[in-house]
Amino acid sequence: MFSPHGCASEYSRAFGGLAVIMKRFAFILAFAAGLFLLSNPVLAHHSTAEYDMTALTTVKGTATQFEWSNPHAYLHIDVTTDKGKTEKWTAELASIGMLSRVGWKKDTVKPGDEISIVGYRAKNGTNFMRLNKIVLANGQELSAEVR
Repeated sequence: MFSPHGCASEYSRAFGGLAVIMKRFAFILAFAAGLFLLSNPVLAHHSTAEYDMTALTTVKGTATQFEWSNPHAYLHIDVTTDKGKTEKWTAELASIGMLSRVGWKKDTVKPGDEISIVGYRAKNGTNFMRLNKIVLANGQELSAEVR
């Protein structure tokens, strides 16, 4: 029952020895670190870092497509500039589940609808924005801000 090594022998038999315990600890630590590193891109996906969140931009145009899809919905419009040139704009929205909670439907915007989009423009100057709201031709506003 007792060994010349005292309690350490009982501990070693019960748990597989100190080397096994250290290997298990190292495995659990590496596994946890791996999960953390893999979760970083998921958290970054919902960042607003690519948008200028200090100023709202408004453009008015004709809807060409409304992508009712996950993980984000997208709204595409053609905007006619003061010089008569057509610019294509894209607005990114939240997921369709979140949009549904604030009153959006897959047919909220249809091709040909005259709308204004209000949002935070991409910092790189492209015609891309994170949508804050839309204003329909009849003046009705529909928020795209989902909290």
